[in-house]
Amino acid sequence: MMLQIDNAKILKGTKFWILPLIIVIGMFACKQPTPKSIFQKPNIILIMTDDQGWYDVGFNGNSKIKTPCLDSLAANGIILDRFYSASAVCSPTRASLITGRNSLRMDIPYANTGHLKEEEITIPEILQKEGYVTGHFGKWHLGTLTKQVPDANRGGKAEFTDDYSIPSEHGYDEYFSTESKVPTYDPMILPSVFEEGESKRYGWRSIENQESTKAYGTAYWNGENQKVSKNLKGDDSRIIMDRVIPFIDDSYKANKPFFTTIWFHTPHLPVVSDSIHRGHYSNLDLPEQIYYGTLTAMDEQIGRLWKKLKENELDKNTIIFFCSDNGPEFKTPGSAGVFRGQKRSLYEGGVRVPAFVVWKDHLKGGMRKDFPAVTSDYMPTILDILDIEYPDNRPIDGTSILDALVDNETEREKPIGFICEPHISWVTQQYKLIGDLENGNYELYDILNDKSEKKNIAEQNQELTNQLIQDLSNWKASVENSNKGIDYN
Repeated sequence: MMLQIDNAKILKGTKFWILPLIIVIGMFACKQPTPKSIFQKPNIILIMTDDQGWYDVGFNGNSKIKTPCLDSLAANGIILDRFYSASAVCSPTRASLITGRNSLRMDIPYANTGHLKEEEITIPEILQKEGYVTGHFGKWHLGTLTKQVPDANRGGKAEFTDDYSIPSEHGYDEYFSTESKVPTYDPMILPSVFEEGESKRYGWRSIENQESTKAYGTAYWNGENQKVSKNLKGDDSRIIMDRVIPFIDDSYKANKPFFTTIWFHTPHLPVVSDSIHRGHYSNLDLPEQIYYGTLTAMDEQIGRLWKKLKENELDKNTIIFFCSDNGPEFKTPGSAGVFRGQKRSLYEGGVRVPAFVVWKDHLKGGMRKDFPAVTSDYMPTILDILDIEYPDNRPIDGTSILDALVDNETEREKPIGFICEPHISWVTQQYKLIGDLENGNYELYDILNDKSEKKNIAEQNQELTNQLIQDLSNWKASVENSNKGIDYN
């Protein structure tokens, strides 16, 4: 039963000394809460793109590319200038994102290797217990999605039976996923090559020359042995968002908070773009038209996502984290800007990626921060926001960056370790050590003063170099111990 209160009658009969008391109580009731007290189970969205370079967005200064929706969100949030993917290739980064741990701890050293183990603790598993509905949409790449039929790189093949690991086994209530890459337009169709030479080698496609009707060889799945057959034509980002929007609507109608990972395939090869989106770049060469076109198409879908949040009045209570899974692919128009290296490299260009976080009215927007952060930080940061303890004492490689986001912390204390064969790296607030797994050959860079990694200062700073090598060695030993399975005991 709801009580209806007639405020006019109450005030009419209230003595004069009651009114100041009401005002004082009201002042306390309306007092701005501390960051921890305002965190009332916000919705959480983790967007990840595929092979998007640091410079492949307008908000990082690229004047060619048109990403207005991303730029607007970033401008109203906090742009993370020094955000790292946990690896220079995709599967390891994805594992780090939902577990907070370096992927080698669970034996995922590279793309298309290993799988997310049942014993790992994931963000969606924890949030399910907190009443969240959870969904994964887009690329999975943390195991195969079928044992029954040939699918993508490993699905349905006997030698990869043990790598079967679907999202619903790791805390997701629903999913719409592919095992690995797909074309960025007509994702189920093998694209025709529009010209020979390097374009053929690197996978550039134009749908105007799309003569093929041959299947690409992969599928979208939304449940165990449930292959999707409808609404799979056109822009892949739109196809993905067509599944995200109903998920948000359903959670809204059920009055439940939601957690979702939206992992776009864009702009991973094979890159395919339609004439509408290529038309935004008609003054550029064809590879740039196609590459930028597919990013602009994806940007529109992120704008569509934000529009849906506003329609449901969820924009003020939804946190959006955005990043790429690694640097840009070799010999594409993708760019890491001033940073050295690209995908598969542990130099900055291979792991420093475009990133931001936006939480309207809760985090101060319009800021850029150069605080070092990494995809492994998502897990502890989300737990910190929700004031949840991690369930056990296994090693976690990430750290909460909440204090950095609310301006109380300016320097990272916990270094970031990277292993991407054949290289290994150790990054602190100021320095970056990078070497070869087999023979060392360590280089040292002052990232604060040499972000393009032009000057190796290892010889001039031998004591510091040796200390960082020892710290890296200790961390590597911890990772190797985890890889033996001792964390699960």
